[in-house]
Amino acid sequence: MKTTEDRTRDRIARSILENGPQSAADLARRLHLTPAGIRRHLDLLVHNGILEAREPYLAVTTLRGRGRPTKVFVITDLGREKFEHSYDDLAVSALRFMSSTSDGSLVKAFAENRAQEIERSVGNSMKASGTHAKVDALAKVHRLAKVDALAKALTAEGYAAETKATSSGVQLCQHHCPIAHVASEFPQLCDAETEAFSRVLGTHVQRLATIAHGDGICTTFIPVLTTTSTSKKPAPSKEGALA
Repeated sequence: MKTTEDRTRDRIARSILENGPQSAADLARRLHLTPAGIRRHLDLLVHNGILEAREPYLAVTTLRGRGRPTKVFVITDLGREKFEHSYDDLAVSALRFMSSTSDGSLVKAFAENRAQEIERSVGNSMKASGTHAKVDALAKVHRLAKVDALAKALTAEGYAAETKATSSGVQLCQHHCPIAHVASEFPQLCDAETEAFSRVLGTHVQRLATIAHGDGICTTFIPVLTTTSTSKKPAPSKEGALA
């Protein structure tokens, strides 16, 4: 039977899994724990290989003390395994069999079919929220709304997604991946998922990082620009106008 301290450490690990890299101060505030208590639990989780301390990377802004960068804690592969579904090994075995009995086409077809299911599910959620509509003269506004709706829909599917604005677009950050263990061996799943995002949003997107490849979170960049039809063409010269 788990003790109270075991359950507290599970809460800490799950908070990082679902919300992304966090500092000790972030965790203490979020989980209503004392700074001394949270650090004691974090030290043990790091010692047991569940968490890893890193320099801040795409994490929420953290306070810095006395000139020393505040470390953030991320979930390790071992930590993720504690929360992975029991069918992961079966899924990997099935995909290995499919890969060995074909030229890879069956795995690709499976990945595309799964991506289409995600696309339908997310699309239905976006339609229900009224944000699956047009991209017209207000393309930037509509696309931002679509990205936000996509993040909410993915969160409902277990991906713990959020958006982060950048100077040229927006990043879709997924703090959890239910299939990370499988996708680490079969990246076709990530590729098909990225293509599904592109179709849902109606624009090219770029995958910058994935949990399956060892990154702390899955990050997808979406440009938030007006359509090419709105770009200005140079005015004709007087000579051209008179010709």
